[in-house]
Amino acid sequence: MLEVKELQRVDHDVLIIGAGGAGLRAAIECGMAGLSTGVICKSLLGKAHTVMAEGGMAAAMGNADARDNWKIHFRDTMRGGKFLNDWRMAEHHAKEAPARVHELEDWGAVFDRTKEGLISQRNFGGHRYPRLAHVGDRTGLELIRTLQDRAVHQPNLKVHMECTVLDLIKDGDRIAGAVCYWRQTGRFVLFTAKAVILATGGGGKSWSITSNSWECTGDGYALAYEAGAELVDMEFTQFHPTGMVWPPSVKGTLVTEGVRGEGGILLNKDGDRFMFKYVPEKFAKETADTVEEAQRWLDGDKNARRPPELLTRDVVARSINAEVKAGRGSPHGGVFLDIAARRSPEYIKKKLPSMYHQFKELAELDITKDPMEVGPTCHYFMGGVKVDPDSQMSRVPGLFAAGEVSGGMHGANRLGGNSLSDLIVFGKLAGDGAVAYCKATATPKLDEEQVLTSVRRATAILNRETGENPYLIHEDLQKSMQDNVGIIRTKVELETALTDLEALGARAAKVKAHGTSQYNAGWHEAIDLRAMLIVSEAVTRGALLREESRGGHTRDDFAGERDEWVKVNVVSRKGADGKMEMESVVRPPGPPELVAIANATLEELEGKQNG
Repeated sequence: MLEVKELQRVDHDVLIIGAGGAGLRAAIECGMAGLSTGVICKSLLGKAHTVMAEGGMAAAMGNADARDNWKIHFRDTMRGGKFLNDWRMAEHHAKEAPARVHELEDWGAVFDRTKEGLISQRNFGGHRYPRLAHVGDRTGLELIRTLQDRAVHQPNLKVHMECTVLDLIKDGDRIAGAVCYWRQTGRFVLFTAKAVILATGGGGKSWSITSNSWECTGDGYALAYEAGAELVDMEFTQFHPTGMVWPPSVKGTLVTEGVRGEGGILLNKDGDRFMFKYVPEKFAKETADTVEEAQRWLDGDKNARRPPELLTRDVVARSINAEVKAGRGSPHGGVFLDIAARRSPEYIKKKLPSMYHQFKELAELDITKDPMEVGPTCHYFMGGVKVDPDSQMSRVPGLFAAGEVSGGMHGANRLGGNSLSDLIVFGKLAGDGAVAYCKATATPKLDEEQVLTSVRRATAILNRETGENPYLIHEDLQKSMQDNVGIIRTKVELETALTDLEALGARAAKVKAHGTSQYNAGWHEAIDLRAMLIVSEAVTRGALLREESRGGHTRDDFAGERDEWVKVNVVSRKGADGKMEMESVVRPPGPPELVAIANATLEELEGKQNG
């Protein structure tokens, strides 16, 4: 009979789950405050999914256009999110992003520069001005490199690599630590902590076509849900408009929005630059510099200053989907993204080096000569763990969340580039919140039965004599989510998905991984199924409940935005009976000063830096 005292035990003040941008920035904050800080990586340090973020981090520094300021960035974010964003989170983000970018520069980040020596900023979808600080198309890599270097020099910070979290443990209502296992050896380890910060990223691996890497199985959402936290607006899943659809060696791989920001255009099979057909008239009039510029968009004038390829991601993704459905798609079910016709090979190699080398090596495609075949790919979760906008703590005392796993900041649709600045802004705030919480709370007690229950659940997968192959269950899950909970949704499809999920859950409860726990990829896959099923159900139930089309959530049977739905968030939580509960929760009114900014004209905000 296993006893808890036989398990390896590691004690910290703060345990951070995830070593991407948000996790490392939170760890640095906790380490600088003198707390014993542990960082858990599912992979290796430096390999977090953040490194795949390419285009840049959005911050209203005004280097490319002096008219830019935090108020216009806030306004863009709220409008891009269809006014479902948490007002205070969007305010924090817009105000603090420039300071966080300059902080990275102080810590050694090497950004691209303007001729004047300022940090260069490029155009991106949904942003009024060029706002994305970047390092070519390797911005995420530079972000991780800089934060990693800063973190490893904190004397009281320890990184635990290739470690997977099974369950959070609690002392009554508050967090007490986590049960984990080492992926290499299969041995279990118990981490105790006063506070846990979730920084685990997204859950795109529930879909068959996704830009997400293997780690993105929704662990953080499931851990929070099982621990009693609430998830908010999980129905808003962003399908990035430009993921590769051909060749198969790069299917789903993201083509950074920076390609369009640097001049790339979208074409259908007939060579038509189709995005001009899909410019919403209201959007054009609200966004363009002048009435004349708005009319150029609506008239399809190819000399318009801001190209329609840089509309918000939800608009571009739906436009591509519409072209494909109308029979005007590329040979492999996408459209063409062409930068070769607009820029010289030297320019492309300088501005987009990763894109050039990646597709040349993996797909034998030279983007300086030929167009790419692209289409929507499951990319990002706008919804996530419901947190306090200032401290980033969930309703479970001691449980914090930051980055993609956290909900509220992006509303119904995330603007490109807001994700990287989100990581560093809210990573710091979560670190601040955890420090304050730890200093005000006593060491929690350990409930050994919770620990043993978690270990037994994991080992049961190995000890069963028979059971299904976890890879086949995962494959069926991906197919159902791709077919039924994709970019366009209907009641019939969503109900079909729920029926599938119930059957998949029953199959997963009896899954079998052959072999021992050492280096057992099948066991890892079987363990990940639990999180993927929870995430998939939350997304599907939220999508069924929200009877409108807004941002990243489109219901074919409820076209257009409905006024009553902007007033509520969809919240999911674990009920007393163990089943998922869904509720439409009325949103509090926005602070008057922020509402005024969001509704102001651009002329009222341009050049007004203060206030």
